[in-house]
Amino acid sequence: QVQLVESGGGLVQAGGSLRLSCAASGIIFRLNVMGWYRQAPGKQRELVATITGISSTDYADSVKGRFTISRDNAKNTVYLQMNSLKPEDTAVYYCNARLQTISLNNYWGQGTQVTVSS
Repeated sequence: QVQLVESGGGLVQAGGSLRLSCAASGIIFRLNVMGWYRQAPGKQRELVATITGISSTDYADSVKGRFTISRDNAKNTVYLQMNSLKPEDTAVYYCNARLQTISLNNYWGQGTQVTVSS
């Protein structure tokens, strides 16, 4: 059974920092592209950042220079360091694991709330 368990969300003032973690089980972690997505109220879920098994990264333009995604394959964990947070970063943040073989295996965590006050 695949599980992605996020932690680290919370309430922070604008300009502050948070670090999200996502612990994965039930998958061959090092083979998966791991990602963070977010969904704000009334908006569609959007990509925040992704990281491949060899730590190649990609970021949404809105978070470049402020957020850093990383992974520890020995701990089956992916992280999102969020600095210089803005009120518009407020959303539920979801962890994603994706592996394309013969078929696409795509898994989501339950989400963690991040609220940035002005």
